[in-house]
Amino acid sequence: MDTSSVKSAIHIISSSLEIPAIIVLILAVVIVVSQIGSVMIEFFTERMGKNPNVTKVLENISGKERTQILEIINANPFQKSQKRAFARFLQSDIISVDEQKLFAVQLLSETESRLDRRIAVTDIIARIGPMFGLMATLIPLGPGLIALGQGDTRTLSDSLLTAFDATVAGLAAAGVAYIISKIRKRWYQSDMMAMETILEGVIR
Repeated sequence: MDTSSVKSAIHIISSSLEIPAIIVLILAVVIVVSQIGSVMIEFFTERMGKNPNVTKVLENISGKERTQILEIINANPFQKSQKRAFARFLQSDIISVDEQKLFAVQLLSETESRLDRRIAVTDIIARIGPMFGLMATLIPLGPGLIALGQGDTRTLSDSLLTAFDATVAGLAAAGVAYIISKIRKRWYQSDMMAMETILEGVIR
């Protein structure tokens, strides 16, 4: 296989990736827009003004029976998922302290995995957005440079427009996705710390 054949093969491969790269960018932008709506809904319906005082809760549940503890927890502005986890723990028949600790670790792990899955979408877009944006930027530049050499300014301008649009779309999607991930990670880290603290206070 000579050099020209190798170059032709590489050109065919790169050219065939232009449309898939643009499609991925469009999907990334659509997903990011939906995630913006999702994080706003989560903030206004679940987060705004709902920050439980963990220290006060610990003081209130000290020395109480499990049914009373569950009532106190339900009366505080914990997340619904947290309340479900607390209910599973408090309504279990586990008596041994060691088994309670293992069950608490399991509940924390399940909750963390569920929250990680929610963040994974924007984490992926934050990583692949610039890559696909760069891919969809460089691929059209090849035909654009050829058109420049032939004096075809129309093809050159179309190629440059596609390249710049792809760059903007990739960076915008990645930037917004990164911000959403950071916001949610801060929320969920606080949730996990609160859960862990309350479970430690309940185990006895």
